[in-house]
Amino acid sequence: MLTIISIIVLSYLAGSIPTSIICSKLFKGIDIRDYGSGNAGGTNAMRVLGWKIGVLVMLIDVVKGVFATLVISQIRIDLVNLSPNLIQIIAGMSAIFGHIWTIFAGFKGGKGVGTAAGMLFALYPIAGVVCVAIFASVLLTTRYVSLSSMPAAVAFPIVVLLFKNWRGYSGELIYFAVFIAILIVFTHRSNIKRLIKGEESKARKRKLDADSAGGK
Repeated sequence: MLTIISIIVLSYLAGSIPTSIICSKLFKGIDIRDYGSGNAGGTNAMRVLGWKIGVLVMLIDVVKGVFATLVISQIRIDLVNLSPNLIQIIAGMSAIFGHIWTIFAGFKGGKGVGTAAGMLFALYPIAGVVCVAIFASVLLTTRYVSLSSMPAAVAFPIVVLLFKNWRGYSGELIYFAVFIAILIVFTHRSNIKRLIKGEESKARKRKLDADSAGGK
């Protein structure tokens, strides 16, 4: 029990590292929560800080998912009667929850896409490659990061089923995949409303001034 508790807590804390807030203050001297959608995630970072810093934020968020899934999951304090793969899923999920509800920013973080992608790559690389390809294709076509994230997330369980004979597949993975797809779409509900209204901003470098601040 101590092992699982330790893995959950440490993974949550790793996922809670507010990457976009740190990068916005470090590189631009601002708090990203005062700009764009006000969300402290990779989507808003791409929109407000430009694609270079936005990509950096997303990559670090991916690393958080990979680190929790592959490294923190290996901690052993006492005996654990769970499969190694299930423990990795627990660690990765805890990191995703930390990213979405970060303790370091009033439990208001990002959408969970980058950290979920990191967990996906760690657990099932082939599915990760396909989902990233979908994300990149939609992003290059539409320039909407939010719109790119959702089909990639929805494709996750479908890809897992299509490649279920690939090495690394486990029964628990499909349940996780379905849950993640639902969670990612849920965290993007405000983006969906803006997309329907035609108010969602595209990924581009924006001037950080009073006109762009507070545009929730």
